[in-house]
Amino acid sequence: MNTLKTLLFLTILTVLLIIVGGLLGGRNGMIVALIFAAVMNFGSYWFSDKVVIRIFRGRRIEEKDNPKLFNIIRRVSQSAQIPMPKVYIIPSDSPNAFATGRNPKHAAVAVTQGILGILNEDELEGVISHEIAHIRNRDILTQSIVATLAGAISMLAFMARFAAIFGGHVGRDQNRGGGLGLLVMAIIAPIIALLIQMAISRSREFAADETGAKISHKPLHLASALKKLHNASRRVPLRANPATAHIFIVSPLTTQSFASLFSTHPPVEKRIAKLHELARRT
Repeated sequence: MNTLKTLLFLTILTVLLIIVGGLLGGRNGMIVALIFAAVMNFGSYWFSDKVVIRIFRGRRIEEKDNPKLFNIIRRVSQSAQIPMPKVYIIPSDSPNAFATGRNPKHAAVAVTQGILGILNEDELEGVISHEIAHIRNRDILTQSIVATLAGAISMLAFMARFAAIFGGHVGRDQNRGGGLGLLVMAIIAPIIALLIQMAISRSREFAADETGAKISHKPLHLASALKKLHNASRRVPLRANPATAHIFIVSPLTTQSFASLFSTHPPVEKRIAKLHELARRT
C-alpha cells in the first residue's frame, strides 16, 4: 500500500511539473521542465550521499573505532540480505541517525555521537534496522527524486510568477487563462508539491519502521528508541535545515520552528502505536 501511494504521488508530481512547464512556455516549457528534472535527478542519484555526509561533517569510521556499532550494523545488514554499508559518525550531541546512498551496494549509515550515549544495544539495533530498511527499500533514491521534482516545480513556479507579473511569455498554443491563470498555478503548484513531498516522506517512514521491526524482530525496542530520540532531540536540537530534515529517523527541527508545521515525519506517537500493534500481531 505504501509503495502504491508513493508511485501515485510521484506521478502527480511529474504531471504537476509538466503543467507548470507548459504554462510557462508551452510545449517547449514542458520539454525544458522534463530535461531540467532529469539532469537534477542524475546529480541527486550519483552524488546525494557524498553531499549530505559532507554537510553534517560526517567522519567515516572502521570497525576498530567502534566494534559494537559495527557488529550491530553488520548483523542487521546480513539479516536484511544487503551489503555492509559504510559507517559514519556525525559530530553532534543531538541524538539522531540517517541512511543515504544510491542503492544497497553504495550505501552509508550515519549516527550522531549523541545517539550512542542514550540508547542501549537493543534500541540502537532497532534504529539501525530502520535505516537499513530505508536502504533495502531504496527510499534514499525515492526521496532524492521527490526532492528534485519538488525543487524543479518551485523554481519553475518562481519563473512563472515573474512572467505573469511582468508580462512574460505564456505558451501561445495553449489557452490557460492568460497571465492570471499562470499566476494562480505558480502560487498553488509549489504548495501542492510540498504537501506531496511530506506525504511521501511520512509514508516511507512508516514503511521503514515496519520493515526495520521485521528485520530486527524488536518492534518494541524501536518504539522505545523513537520515544527517547524524540524527547532528547527536542532538548538538544541538531543544526539542520528543512531541505535535509527528512533523511533523519526523527525530525531534527525543534517544535518551535515554523518548518515543523510542515514536518516530513509522522507524529512519533503514531509511529510508536503502530509498532506496538505490530508487536501484538507477531
